[in-house]
Amino acid sequence: MSTLRVALVQLYGRPTKKECIANAIAQIRLAKDRGAQLIILPECFNSPYSTAEFGRNAEEIPRGETSQALARVAAELGVYLVGGTYPERDGTKLYNTCPVFGPKGELLCKYRKMHLFDMDIPGRCTFQESATLAAGDRFATFSIGSLKIGVGICWDKRFPELTACYRALGCDMMIFPSAFDPYTGPLHWELLGRARALDNQMFVALVSPARDPTTDYVAYGYSLLCDPWGRVLCRAKEDQELLVTDIDLKLCNEIKQQIPILRQKRTDVYELKAKK
Repeated sequence: MSTLRVALVQLYGRPTKKECIANAIAQIRLAKDRGAQLIILPECFNSPYSTAEFGRNAEEIPRGETSQALARVAAELGVYLVGGTYPERDGTKLYNTCPVFGPKGELLCKYRKMHLFDMDIPGRCTFQESATLAAGDRFATFSIGSLKIGVGICWDKRFPELTACYRALGCDMMIFPSAFDPYTGPLHWELLGRARALDNQMFVALVSPARDPTTDYVAYGYSLLCDPWGRVLCRAKEDQELLVTDIDLKLCNEIKQQIPILRQKRTDVYELKAKK
């Protein structure tokens, strides 16, 4: 496999969870019709992004209705499906979780957001995920052929150590379902995606909800996919949009040979490693 067709699915929210799921599945089918092999949904696509709503919309993964619907469509279409994120209930705890389903509908992995979105820019954006959600503490990876892919969620991409650990685990691609706000989005969204791609010589996908100014939390939009050179391969705008593009899997090895920074790291002086 020298190329992989990837779909980034930027979705509007809908009034009910059932309608959100139906909208996502309709777009997944369109992505498959366009030849996508890997399909990625945005952060919190089946629930309002609100600490007041997380508990009301939370479900078990993979036994909940959203997981079951995504598993069925992944198996029906024979695709790899990154299920964006949605609130997960595990006992008394709630997590912001990204599940990944394989082409037989199997749960390949799930990632619980490790760095919670606690930010306070007065008059611009204030949010505190930690008021409701617990933080994850495990990396999550899956493979498509020889391509190993790591999963993070939104705020996680602000922490370069996380992506560097995924690179040390052998990942050549990172996926971040993300819901940035319209203030920090223009400042940092593309910059962070390109920086994580360039620093680690990997593909990086950022997949956002569409922008809806009527919601309490307004997402930035502008989903994008960067290549290992740090170039933006495709970019959405603000509305619901389906991006489909081919990535050249030979690029990672070529760049690692041409600009061999990964093997030039001074592990005799400094070191970064995953603990779990």
